[in-house]
Amino acid sequence: MSRIAVIGGTGYAGSHIVREAVSRGHTVVSVARSVASDRVEGATYLEGTLLDVPTLVAQLEGVDVVVSSVAARGDMLGQLRPAIAELVAALPANVRVGVIGGAGGSLAAPGGPRLIDTEGFADEYKPEASEAIGILEDLQAGPAARDWFYVHPAGGFGEWAPGERTGTYRDGGDVLVVGEDGQSFISGPDLAVAVVDEIEEPKHSRERFTVGY
Repeated sequence: MSRIAVIGGTGYAGSHIVREAVSRGHTVVSVARSVASDRVEGATYLEGTLLDVPTLVAQLEGVDVVVSSVAARGDMLGQLRPAIAELVAALPANVRVGVIGGAGGSLAAPGGPRLIDTEGFADEYKPEASEAIGILEDLQAGPAARDWFYVHPAGGFGEWAPGERTGTYRDGGDVLVVGEDGQSFISGPDLAVAVVDEIEEPKHSRERFTVGY
């Protein structure tokens, strides 16, 4: 079993990852700027922030995998990319890094374009999506010794459309996953299934992948 730290572990994506990982017997640490009142039994909860990487790295001593589920919005917009870069550089070389990005950086079709560059992608989401893409580019350009994975959820992912855990999902590689109904969706619980599957049986070493139904 792995020792997993989830940064942003009280948020929508993070809380589901914590719950899924605990249910499979992993040792899980949830790190967030405030400790949630609704806790997953069996997880350890710590107060911490990506804006203080030295302290955060000390808190994460001994973990095998660090997953960031923090979004580049609110006061983290413009600060998340450099914080993730600092964290990746500071973690021990044997720690695998996972990042939950956004749908905007996934390809709309094989060969492109990226979803953010297609007609209809809302301008209000472009700053967040652009920063998430920058995080991916930093990981891709980083040293080969650092193992990482990066997840693009489906377009309809979010707490506004929660959904249930089915235990199933499709891996679209670089391309946005779209269902037969033309919709792109993944529930929070099933995104977590995909993340913990990747931790348990890595298939995307130093790669990104998309998930949806």
